[in-house]
Amino acid sequence: MLVFKQKTGELACILLDEGYLTNIRTVAAGAVVAKYLAPRNVRRVGIFGAGIQGKIQLEYLKSTVDCDDVIVWGINQQELNDYKKAVEPLGCHIQTTQDAEDIAATCNLIVTATPSKSPLLRAEQIRKGTHITAVGSDTSEKQELDSKILQMANIVAADSISQCQARGEIFQALKADMIKNENIVELGNVIDKRELQRSSDEQITIADLTGVAVQDIQISKAVYEILSHDES
Repeated sequence: MLVFKQKTGELACILLDEGYLTNIRTVAAGAVVAKYLAPRNVRRVGIFGAGIQGKIQLEYLKSTVDCDDVIVWGINQQELNDYKKAVEPLGCHIQTTQDAEDIAATCNLIVTATPSKSPLLRAEQIRKGTHITAVGSDTSEKQELDSKILQMANIVAADSISQCQARGEIFQALKADMIKNENIVELGNVIDKRELQRSSDEQITIADLTGVAVQDIQISKAVYEILSHDES
């Protein structure tokens, strides 16, 4: 990431983060989503994806969600074993699975963090009171959720409505005519307006996080200011 001075255009800093800051700003957004849209009583957390994003999503969720019972889905047992070993220091009870139904049947907070191009969850699997944060579908080709899930949801939130209209779960649901533009709320408005937040543990809520530039700007600025302060 390159940090430029706003008034002069001068290059102020090069952050050779190799994608780390992008991962952090994504999981931070996931934690914010959980604060406003997750059920009050989270019985079990389900994570789709045993990669780096799935690992740190769980780490950051612990700042807003009081639940240590976790089940993670992966494509093979070796990556699931590696996941379990990596997150054990968080103090969670971790179960692993290669069956999506195991997550849908037991979790009321689900995070999807995979590059899947076909739905991992079907509408008939989703129970009342479930919240899903979808972070893997950041292009127009990817899709982790059956679009009918968005149709049945009480709240569908986007990190950026205009961007989600062109990619991600909302794009897929709009294309399938499962939802309308007027059914979508922007995450910033959810944070700002209590009436747009979850109002009962019976609601189904979805957040589609495709990643927005303002998040990169703010995390770069924060790191740059810390570095500048340390140098002084």
